[in-house]
Amino acid sequence: MKKNNAMLRFTMALAAPLICLGATAPATAADFYAGKTIRFVVGADVGGGYDIYSRTISRTWPDFIPGKPTIVVQNMPGAGSGRAAGYMQNIAPKDGTYIAALMPGAIIGPLLDDKMKGQYDPTKFQYLGTADSGTRVCVTSINSKVKTLKDAMTQEVKMGASQSGGSTVDYAAMVRNATGAKVKIVAGYKGTAEIGLAIERGEVDGLCGWDWASLKAQKPDWLRDKKINILVQFGQDPEPELVKLGVPQFTSFIKDDAVKQAAEVVMAQQIFGRPYIAPPGVPAAEIETLRSSFMKTVADPKFIEDAKKARIDVSAMAGDKVQAIVNKIYGNPKDVIVRAKSLIKP
Repeated sequence: MKKNNAMLRFTMALAAPLICLGATAPATAADFYAGKTIRFVVGADVGGGYDIYSRTISRTWPDFIPGKPTIVVQNMPGAGSGRAAGYMQNIAPKDGTYIAALMPGAIIGPLLDDKMKGQYDPTKFQYLGTADSGTRVCVTSINSKVKTLKDAMTQEVKMGASQSGGSTVDYAAMVRNATGAKVKIVAGYKGTAEIGLAIERGEVDGLCGWDWASLKAQKPDWLRDKKINILVQFGQDPEPELVKLGVPQFTSFIKDDAVKQAAEVVMAQQIFGRPYIAPPGVPAAEIETLRSSFMKTVADPKFIEDAKKARIDVSAMAGDKVQAIVNKIYGNPKDVIVRAKSLIKP
């Protein structure tokens, strides 16, 4: 009996560490999100393209995060997503329960806009992926006298814009500074949804730097009823749909190779057209969970069907690849960066 009791005590002593390990298992990455809420900060106004993408993704993303947390979307517009970017780096908890959708202009902003330096460091964000690698356009109302970019070389065109750091400011300025077009920037609108209303009211002629995917999602009737002129497209490669419509590429209007190289730095942000980030300092296990679940989400048939209904294009890229592209952009030679800065001066 004494021998059996000793053996029992020995067995229990061996089992104790295993019991403890089993008790802590729910705290591993696989179950970290069980019962939690993820705050999804959108650095843009309600109703715009970035908001539409984020809300569409947020409906499916929890299905692929172990523990199925609740995702709550919170809009935080301002400074072309600069406000949200600063919040994510400096204030948001660094535990994996806060993520953000930023405009790509906020990612390259500290590189090209001296006023944004020191507020946050985009190279320190942890990139979860991008939903789209898109093309941008300049458009004018069908009632505008400026129907092509060539027209804008001789006639003033008023382009609605948001705030410094947003694509609607930067791209309008780039068109003017790189080509000599007579672009007048009318800034102060909240986002593309509000600028669209201003175009309909005749307050401005159009806008530049609008994501092609967002235009199709927000204003399908404009395309269907031919209510706009598409002056030019911005992108690394021609967009097939726009090519069929006869829309020229922006770089075809730039004669100076050095200016063209600088313009390509500005347009490089379109490679990660819908970037999603976590703050610096989030543990590697949670980052891996968010990255892998994001890629599963964008490949899911249910999400793809939702995306079609929302009229949004999806051309996703993994977070580690986005991270590498951001680092490459920030590694450009100083003279190229200086020229890129001059291109987007409003």
